[in-house]
Amino acid sequence: MRVVVMGCGRVGASLSDSLARIGHDVAVIDRDATAFHRLSPEFSGERVLGMGFDRDVLIRAGIEGAAAFAAVSSGDNSNIISARVARETFGVQRVVARIYDAKRAAVYERLGIPTVATVPWTTDRLLNVLIRETETTKWRDPSGNVGVAELALHENWVGRRLTDLEAATSGRAAFIIRFGAGLLPDAKTVIQAGDQVYLAAISGHIAEALAIAALPPSEEAE
Repeated sequence: MRVVVMGCGRVGASLSDSLARIGHDVAVIDRDATAFHRLSPEFSGERVLGMGFDRDVLIRAGIEGAAAFAAVSSGDNSNIISARVARETFGVQRVVARIYDAKRAAVYERLGIPTVATVPWTTDRLLNVLIRETETTKWRDPSGNVGVAELALHENWVGRRLTDLEAATSGRAAFIIRFGAGLLPDAKTVIQAGDQVYLAAISGHIAEALAIAALPPSEEAE
């Protein structure tokens, strides 16, 4: 789907890279051209120079055909203004804003605009709001740096080694539920139909891993 990201700081660049890697059509907006240097060399989306709450800039970024919009600049006011323009002017259904002031965040949540605070799992939360229906992380360590999530696997992963899935998602299989019983996988474990696979991954990559697991294995994993 088409996703517009306003702000190419560390979070915006990470979010844009992740969305592009899992196949979405991404445009990222920033008023500072040097901010685009934070994007990976492999970033396949569009870079749009300008103010993210400017309607003409948003139109250049393809907001009229966007299914999702994320406002993740360093300014609360800019984020909420652009989020409201995306929602109210252009009718974008999935809109999320990064807000630093917790009191403001509560107000905008009541207005129907999901907000994300400055926490270690910001990128995961943003991805989940934009491309998933619910939060799927089952556990996080006390620092918030590592999470465990249940994967919804594409059927083509059945018959493949679990190590192939780990390589594709950059995660580690924590455990599997098979025929109602838990087991600890090893290097020889092969995914079977009906397996419930729980993956451990670093925050900022969990939602991306979930999306990769839901797709068929790539040619590189063959």
